[in-house]
Amino acid sequence: MRLLEFGCVLIVVFALLVSGDAEVYIVTVEGEPIISYTGGIDGFEATAAESDEKIDTTSELVTSYARHLEKKHDMLLGLLFEQGTYQKLYSYRHLINGFAVHISPEQAQTLRRAPGVKSVERDWKVKRLTTHTPQFLGLPTGVWPTGGGFDRAGEDIVIGFVDSGIYPHHPSFATHTEPYGPVPKYRGKCEADPDTKRSYCNGKIVGAQHFAQAAIAAGSFNPSIDFASPLDGDGHGSHTASIAAGNNGIPVRMHGHEFGRASGMAPRARIAVYKALYRLFGGFVADVVAAIDQAVYDGVDILSLSVGPNSPPAATKTTFLNPFDATLLGAVKAGVFVAQAAGNGGPFPKTLVSYSPWIASVAAAIDDRRYKNHLILGNGKTLAGIGLSPSTRLNETYTLVAANDVLLDSSVMRYSPTDCQRPELLNKNLIKGNILLCGYSFNFVVGTASVKKVSETAKALGAVGFVLCVENVSPGTKFDPVPVGLPGILVTDVSYSKELIDYYNITTPRDWTGRVKSFTGTGKIGDGLTPILHKSAPQVALFSARGPNIKDFSFQEADLLKPDILAPGSLIWAAWCPNGTDEPNYVGEGFAMISGTSMAAPHIAGIAALIKQKHPHWSPAAIKSALMTTSTTLDRAGNPLLAQQTSESEVMKLVKATPFDYGSGHVDPTAALDPGLIFDAGYEDYLGFLCTTPNIDVHEIKNYTNTPCNTTMGKPSNLNTPSITISHLVRTEVVTRTVTNVAGEETYVITARMEPAVAIEVSPPAMTIKAGASRKFSVTLTVRSVTGTYSFGEVLLKGSRGHKVRIPVLANGYRR
Repeated sequence: MRLLEFGCVLIVVFALLVSGDAEVYIVTVEGEPIISYTGGIDGFEATAAESDEKIDTTSELVTSYARHLEKKHDMLLGLLFEQGTYQKLYSYRHLINGFAVHISPEQAQTLRRAPGVKSVERDWKVKRLTTHTPQFLGLPTGVWPTGGGFDRAGEDIVIGFVDSGIYPHHPSFATHTEPYGPVPKYRGKCEADPDTKRSYCNGKIVGAQHFAQAAIAAGSFNPSIDFASPLDGDGHGSHTASIAAGNNGIPVRMHGHEFGRASGMAPRARIAVYKALYRLFGGFVADVVAAIDQAVYDGVDILSLSVGPNSPPAATKTTFLNPFDATLLGAVKAGVFVAQAAGNGGPFPKTLVSYSPWIASVAAAIDDRRYKNHLILGNGKTLAGIGLSPSTRLNETYTLVAANDVLLDSSVMRYSPTDCQRPELLNKNLIKGNILLCGYSFNFVVGTASVKKVSETAKALGAVGFVLCVENVSPGTKFDPVPVGLPGILVTDVSYSKELIDYYNITTPRDWTGRVKSFTGTGKIGDGLTPILHKSAPQVALFSARGPNIKDFSFQEADLLKPDILAPGSLIWAAWCPNGTDEPNYVGEGFAMISGTSMAAPHIAGIAALIKQKHPHWSPAAIKSALMTTSTTLDRAGNPLLAQQTSESEVMKLVKATPFDYGSGHVDPTAALDPGLIFDAGYEDYLGFLCTTPNIDVHEIKNYTNTPCNTTMGKPSNLNTPSITISHLVRTEVVTRTVTNVAGEETYVITARMEPAVAIEVSPPAMTIKAGASRKFSVTLTVRSVTGTYSFGEVLLKGSRGHKVRIPVLANGYRR
């Protein structure tokens, strides 16, 4: 709200009127949004496009109807409330019809009772989903050549990122190679840097906007930290954008070492930035919905969302219907493919934060790189650990000195000196030329201590290297290698740490007061700069959220498989911004290697851009189908995929993975470009899924979709997805699927297999499908025995011209 011209008096009055217990609410009202308005209001022609086509948002039809909706929002608020007692933050006009407003709970009750108001929901928070991939995925040899090589991969496809902004000066986003031409279909704005007045766009970056009205109204926004511009405030947004669409072959240099070359999945794709996440508090749904609404209005092709709710929005009865998912349904109706991070609540079941069938929910895999290191003690023992660092000098050993034995003063104990975060607490004379031993405390887990700072402390004190010892492990602690310039190692195995401490104590004589007489223990640190490539990759990462999917907030299971697909999301090198603080180990760096389903989602967004480039008229469902049906459930050694899991003693172990871990499987970009058959679906199909989901409120469906339930789908498991899930199978159930041939005429043999508790049959056993034609097949599932758990299987369609189409089947059998 622009108040500056009225002076500070009005601002004070406004604060008195609106502050106190006021909160942000997202309100939907009667009337169709632009995406689905089919006419009927005098003076305003229809704006809805046929099926899943793009709308020309610059046309007078659209802009006049958009103004009409906004006017209606303003009139409603003006009639109900006195001027100055509310603040409208956004009008949502494109994908949903409504607005975000800062009002008191009493005013929210008034709005709920007002004619024409369909829903009033208090805003809730969202969070980032973090915790050499192109080669691992086979892009340089298998996919990029078909699109004209890396210098054409993703050409003219616009990927929108709803994230924490971007650092536009990073080489991953530079335009020093072949210049970019205009993209006429994209109409997004470019904000300028408030200080330098330079645009955040450069041809590669074609749009840059920020959304913070809800964050400001909630009192969470700090412009000196969060930046009232598209500038990345913590690194996360730059990282995700470069994974999907960063330039090819950018050297990853840190501490004088080159760790390889970084590339996005679609290096020539354009980047459109919609900043709605911030450094300290994450973000608010009202801002995220405004960002998505604007991105689709501007004409993006793909949306990458590395964001999810802090917790399920309990105000709505179903997971699929809330302002966030309803807005994304509108985006898919507009022809935009949406990739969303599945969440980082793994390895526990029902931890997904991405629920709806119109979204591609992406789980995170560990790829084939492992960074190992070792410490050799003076007694010849070798202790394994992790450390992305150079070695100490070959054939030389160095004295080991523990931080708690070289304190300048015993009074410094209150500063946790064994963390080695503050060099001024330690005696440089005793440390210089030696290896410094430090303790890995809870401060490292919560982020108030970092490995980077240990390295800086050791360097400042003249140490030749450092060792961090983990003496006890908190449940869920994740140890990632951190690149450092000094020889260093993190000993993560508690038993190895004990061996090191025992050796140190034996070799460190003390007087009767406990003071060290002399340091005689020695050691040397190995080279951790070279990754070890594992054939057991990919594996499902421990943190990756797991199914089953839920349909409501009493955690009832849905007849829909989630996650959809698995992509690399662990230890991913990508761009960072120098002021990024999301990861304390990478403060001030140009690159970061971090983990999370946040990193997996942009891999799928970038690969989807390559498919969209080759098949520009495919629907979002067709792209998702191509990704899922061609994915693999085997690792590189040809064995079934494994998933990281915790045992009862909290120790990590590997178990055989299931579709609840990986969805359809690990993405295979080469195969996805030529899937043979697709399982297509559109807006009406998704409405059918909603309308047939048991115990769903049909009025709630109408509130969010403006459409009454009128479907012949019969049951949600008949939604034409490339997977089959029946959460409550009683006796026998038949589901149907329709496939469309996107290749030449081909004969497919259809086979199925299932674990013994459920019988499976398919019909017909074979079918010939002409190019462009569609054919139905049915799958019959029958309970053989009740086990209390899901049975897993698959349907395989094997084509005479070499195409293989596989869909997972899941069923939980009940007696009644």
